[in-house]
Amino acid sequence: MNSGEGKVVCVTGASGYIASWLVKFLLQRGYTVRATVRDLNNPNKVDHLLKLDGAKENLQLFKADLLEEGSFDSVIQGCHGVFHTASPAVFDVDDPQTELIDPTVKGALNVVKSCAKSPYVKRVVFTSSIASAIYNGRPKTPEVVVDETWFSNQDFLWGKKMWLQYAKTSAEEVATKFLTENNIDYVVMNPAVTIGPLLQPELNGSSSLILDLINGSETFKNATFGWINVKDVANAHIKAYEDASASGRYCLAETVMHFSQLSNILRNMYPTLQIPNKCADDKPFMQTFQISKEKAKTLGIEFIPLEVSLKEIIESFKEKEFVNF
Repeated sequence: MNSGEGKVVCVTGASGYIASWLVKFLLQRGYTVRATVRDLNNPNKVDHLLKLDGAKENLQLFKADLLEEGSFDSVIQGCHGVFHTASPAVFDVDDPQTELIDPTVKGALNVVKSCAKSPYVKRVVFTSSIASAIYNGRPKTPEVVVDETWFSNQDFLWGKKMWLQYAKTSAEEVATKFLTENNIDYVVMNPAVTIGPLLQPELNGSSSLILDLINGSETFKNATFGWINVKDVANAHIKAYEDASASGRYCLAETVMHFSQLSNILRNMYPTLQIPNKCADDKPFMQTFQISKEKAKTLGIEFIPLEVSLKEIIESFKEKEFVNF
């Protein structure tokens, strides 16, 4: 028998990059999945979910809007677990409050409030981001290890106009405070930049970082990020849900790497492509640092190597005709 047989779970924002894999793996394990999307009539948001193995029998799609209070009530009613992954992942915004902060923060609160109204919910798995850990003003060097005890400083992020990171940090704080006060069991996932194969037909924010590098960009960013495969992230969510001893936050990153190193790897993998070898600015390269894997390993995550993730995402780009070579 599959571990999820007879269990009903909700996945919010199911058409998203991580969420689509989460739905796929949950269905494989026999769960009944109630998945929310903003627009049931948009084939780009629902067709790839309806095609998943087990979808006919065990996938139910619902319309729900993060900004509409109570719109998750009926979906969550009767669910044993709730995976809250819905949140906009956009880097360039004209109006950060409306486009990013409100849907992320108010949306998180709306979802956890709906959880509090249902007596069945045993555990909430909250998708946050490594961004809500690493920005606390402490200097990063190759010796520094970021772990679950790190929390980003909201004033620092606001001052730097890092809106996505600010929204993620605030949402995690608001949601976990509410869950704690209402005695709802929860775990928080803090994935780094997530790459790997795409199930959805549209490009998402983290994938576009790689697409830009192989698609004619003249320069690479002067930035150092943690990187992880989307399948590891989805898997970690499910393991954290199923493992009764799981608690608190989980940093998820296979490696931390500067874009210069990333470009070198891609150049070796795809020698025919025009991969940039020049940085976008002439400042010193942003330092690398480490992100702890210790706690994530307790969930049994093996971590797919970065080179494999890069190959998978680029093959995925070809398949979906985002690139042509």
